[in-house]
Parts: sequence; structure tokens; C-alpha cells
Amino acid sequence: MIFTMGFVWSCVLALGPTGLQAAKDQNLPVLSYLANEHGSPFIAYLGPAVALAAIASSFFGHYLGAAEGAAGIVRSMVDRDGSRVSDKNLNIAIAVFIFLTTWLAAILNPSILSLIESIAGPIIAIILYLMPMYAIRKLPALEPYRGKLPNVFVTVAGLVAVSGIIYGLVA
Repeated sequence: MIFTMGFVWSCVLALGPTGLQAAKDQNLPVLSYLANEHGSPFIAYLGPAVALAAIASSFFGHYLGAAEGAAGIVRSMVDRDGSRVSDKNLNIAIAVFIFLTTWLAAILNPSILSLIESIAGPIIAIILYLMPMYAIRKLPALEPYRGKLPNVFVTVAGLVAVSGIIYGLVA
């Protein structure tokens, strides 16, 4: 986390808003944009090493989490007792699925910021606003929090956030 946040803050401070927008418009990684803009041999040599370290740490963090989550979903929905699908076959199937979807994403080369906005935005809004309100409504342990005015505000704010994001995608 320290490596990632240090990288993010240094890039943001080095580029500023106009540089970040230009990198986004060109669909370039920040290090490539920095190397192209400044013509610095230091960045040109060190950039690929930093990019590889960032990509490797990001990949393993996401891959391990996604693989574990996918295995949990498959086990809970298809094979609760583990008798139908062996761990080895399940792990191979998940690895093939992740490989193919990653390969497809690399071929299509979508804008990552657009993906975050269109997919993660509504999901985060639902998790932050609507799921806690649903839990308060359904779980007996949270019964003391039911019927409070702030709950109405949070629910309305969540619905506005989700509908605003969806409207922005459709329009």
C-alpha cells in the first residue's frame, strides 16, 4: 500500500490536473506520458522497472482476491460440500477464466477510467449507501436503528447517486 500510494501521489504531484487529463485523453499510462513529455532519460530507464513492479503487485493483489472470491462463489452456489469439483480443477478453471477475460480486456483496450466510472461507481454507491440501509431494515441486531430520519436521507442520497451514475452512462 505504501508503494502504491507513493507512486500515485508522486504522479499526481508531478503531472498536475492538465497532465493527468492529457494522459487520460491519450489513454497512456502516467509513466509513459511523463517519459514522453519531459524527455528525461532517468524516467525512460527507471519507468519500465517501476511499471513492472506496479503491474506485478497489482496483478497478484487482484488475481489472488478474484480467484479466492470466484472459488468461494462457485463453492457456495454449485458445490457446497466439495464433492463435485476438486480444488485442482476449480483452480484451473478459474485461472483459465481470468486469463481469457484479461486477454480480452488487453485486446479491446478500453479506457480504464471509463470502466471504473461505469462499473465500480454504481457498485460502490450501492455498497456505501443502500446496503447498510437494507441491513438495518432486515437484521434483527440493527433494529434499534430503524425508523431514524438519517436513514431516509442516506437511502435517498444513495438512490440519487446510483441514478445519477446510471443516467450519466445512458445519456
